[in-house]
Amino acid sequence: MAEKIKKGMVYLVGAGPGDPGLLTIKARECIEKADVLVYDYLANFLFLEYAHPEAEHIYVGKKAGDHTKTQDEINNIICEKALNGKTVVRLKGGDPFIFGRGGEEAQELLKAGVSFEIVPGITSAIAVPAYAGIPLTHRDHTATVAFITGHEDPSKGESNIAWDKLATGIGTLVFLMGIGNLKNISLELIKNGRPSHTPVAVIYRGTHPEQKTITGTLETIYEISQKANIKPPGIIVVGDVVGLRKELNWYENKPLFGKSIAVTRAREQASSFMAGLRELGANCIEFPTIEIRPPDDWAPLDDAINKIRDYNWLIFTSVNGVKFFFKRLLENKKDVRALGEIKVCAIGPKTADAVKGYGIMPDMVPPEYRAEAVIEEFRKLKTENLTILLPRAKEAREILPDELRKMGAEVDVVNAYVTIMPENRVADISKMLEAGEISMITFTSSSTVTNFMGMFEKNADQVKEWLKDIDIASIGPITSETAKRLGLKVTVEPESYTIDDLTEAILKQYS
Repeated sequence: MAEKIKKGMVYLVGAGPGDPGLLTIKARECIEKADVLVYDYLANFLFLEYAHPEAEHIYVGKKAGDHTKTQDEINNIICEKALNGKTVVRLKGGDPFIFGRGGEEAQELLKAGVSFEIVPGITSAIAVPAYAGIPLTHRDHTATVAFITGHEDPSKGESNIAWDKLATGIGTLVFLMGIGNLKNISLELIKNGRPSHTPVAVIYRGTHPEQKTITGTLETIYEISQKANIKPPGIIVVGDVVGLRKELNWYENKPLFGKSIAVTRAREQASSFMAGLRELGANCIEFPTIEIRPPDDWAPLDDAINKIRDYNWLIFTSVNGVKFFFKRLLENKKDVRALGEIKVCAIGPKTADAVKGYGIMPDMVPPEYRAEAVIEEFRKLKTENLTILLPRAKEAREILPDELRKMGAEVDVVNAYVTIMPENRVADISKMLEAGEISMITFTSSSTVTNFMGMFEKNADQVKEWLKDIDIASIGPITSETAKRLGLKVTVEPESYTIDDLTEAILKQYS
């Protein structure tokens, strides 16, 4: 009997207008199970991280003057991949059925005998005006709204748009992909009866941290947009509701709006930090300079775990140390009961919370979140002949074990994990630094600073020159000392050494 051929499936998925929070739950589920991702220019690249590592990524983005693939080529790709038994996600900016050519792609899939589903997305037609503080309908202004393509060629002779009806028959007009035709759109509306003083807004990169909004009237908006150098992609809104922006402009008034902040923390730990900064309006640039990996050899940690009851104290200096220690504890077929009467010290509230997550209340959390504070706390104890286990990163300062040994304690330092310098987009960050597009770089450990400078070792002097006009945020004095030693000027350092306090210090810097 012939082997049953797996049937392919295509999901035509709307990725929304750009803000990662506007991706739907169903869209994310589709991305997570896709064998192949065929994605657009307008789809936020962060969404690709939801895909499984083996998924094939095919970029088919189209923007003004730069089409990587024709529509026929895109149709062929999604049909071919699905006919080969793949689950394909066609990821499109906005909504696939609002000027997204999703209908055409669905028809081609139907002709090819390929099963498909439509996953609607939040269209930029409604989201972008909302992020600019412009409600498309309002009881005091209008009850009608129309979405129109702004991509018509003014030289083609005859328009498909009924300008005479549109100009006076609809309260709010939203033109998509119309930046290049703004002058023609304004002239057509005025010529067909729309008053020249009608308010107009042009919104560039709406819902993104780079969002920029200009306002004027049908008579003045083209000249204003030229002076402001507004480029695609953008949305044009015409109507009295534009005037409400003065009251309702919530997004562009966020305290960190317009600030581009590079986050150098390890990718698996950066998400909550970036989420907090984004909530305040910042444009976060993910640039991890550290990658967390298991140690090359588990034997030292395994040996320590197998004799865990020989220790009086277990000291955790980081969340990663907690995570890897307890993971290995379980893999050695033990649980927290194996710790017996051992006391636990955690440096910092996040590390303490991680310990509590395993049902253990730390016996010691020093008031200051660094090794020196632990040393001071242990000076208050009888340390002679104390046995201490310190599972930590392979690369760490020796001050803690050294000082504890001087007090008479026996300290076993074991590698619970290692930090390495990841492969990264150094070229992209270099261009942004050179162009002055980064407002701040954040460092959350000495390793992030050392690795950052190591990544630019070939042009270190040039990078230091670029960094002179950029704010440097450090999580604490140890990290700051490393930054200063490497020639960087630290402008932000919180009083307490936590991510929340660092976020608060950054907010204060720009307030």
